[in-house]
Amino acid sequence: MLVGTALEVVCFLCQIPTGVLADVYSRRLSVIVGLFILGAGFILEGSIPLFATIVVGQCLFGIGASFMDGAEQAWITDEVGQGRVGAVFLRGTQVGLVCGFFGAFISVGLASIRLNLPVIVGGSMSVLLAVFLLFFMPEHGFKPVPKGERKSWGELGSTFRDGFRVVRRSSVLISILCVGLFYGLYSEGFDRLSTAHFLADFTFPSLGQLKPVVWFGFFAAAETILSLVATELVKRRVDINNQKHVIRALFIINTMMIAGVLVFGLAGNFYLAVAAYLGFGVFRTVNHPVYTTWLTQNTDAGARATVISMGGQVDALGQIVGGPPVGYIGSVFSLRAAMVAVSAILSPVLLLLAYAARKGKRKIVAVEVAEDVTMPELV
Repeated sequence: MLVGTALEVVCFLCQIPTGVLADVYSRRLSVIVGLFILGAGFILEGSIPLFATIVVGQCLFGIGASFMDGAEQAWITDEVGQGRVGAVFLRGTQVGLVCGFFGAFISVGLASIRLNLPVIVGGSMSVLLAVFLLFFMPEHGFKPVPKGERKSWGELGSTFRDGFRVVRRSSVLISILCVGLFYGLYSEGFDRLSTAHFLADFTFPSLGQLKPVVWFGFFAAAETILSLVATELVKRRVDINNQKHVIRALFIINTMMIAGVLVFGLAGNFYLAVAAYLGFGVFRTVNHPVYTTWLTQNTDAGARATVISMGGQVDALGQIVGGPPVGYIGSVFSLRAAMVAVSAILSPVLLLLAYAARKGKRKIVAVEVAEDVTMPELV
């Protein structure tokens, strides 16, 4: 929990500056720098098994992730257009899932040899990807601030203020960021304690001479396959460009996430716990591209990376604030109680989504009324 909190503090401090830099200079460059720093952090963490180097490695990971967060989504939106970005996010999630499916088995194999090998190999691949993108990543849709205006730090401050004004003027954006805050509040506790809950409260069925870590490889593989199916269903059934449909999909997805983590916490049977854990993971995976689309479609192009980075900062703040209390519950009471607390923390998201849906209906009604009023004048 301490390592996770240190990571999120770094993310919180770096999100806005890196988002502003992406909006002013280059979103492509921000992604490349982020990948390089992220990979360096993993290599350091995996190479020297000391608490201090693990913390430093996680801090580097946080800096790298902050460079990428906001810049990556804004770059994609600039390149493909706002009307297509939702489908691209969903397809990108599917590609990541397929690669993750094979990566899960590779990681288990490497971890069976030595536990730090997957971390080092993953970090090295991130650095190699940064080098590849340096030569082959295009950036046609982004117009950077002219060089003559970059010399002043005031331009960076102006970009940040523009992003802040965009958020302040939009009640929908405020609702979106509040949803992101609750995602942060619940996620740190779940991510750090769910594995501990499995290990402490359940007996894993024997797999012969294989170590229990292999079970987590099976979990990852099963979650990947189920997530691919679920993402494809969302892609086909949900009009991702219609905010009403997006909010409705998010409401259903988050309801299932809340139920999943609650059952996971209360389950007394190993297989029921596995089913709930996988169900939660699948809906969480589907939730990410849908939520990102909702956020992206409500931001202006000039400050898009900054606003999305604000979302990342809100998430980091939520993890900083929410992680330690959940960890305290897990230490003082039980890990089951911690999982129930995670479910309760996530529940207000449903109220925020219901509020956003009502605001959307009022906006539609207002537009229809305005059209009715102006029609006689046109005639």
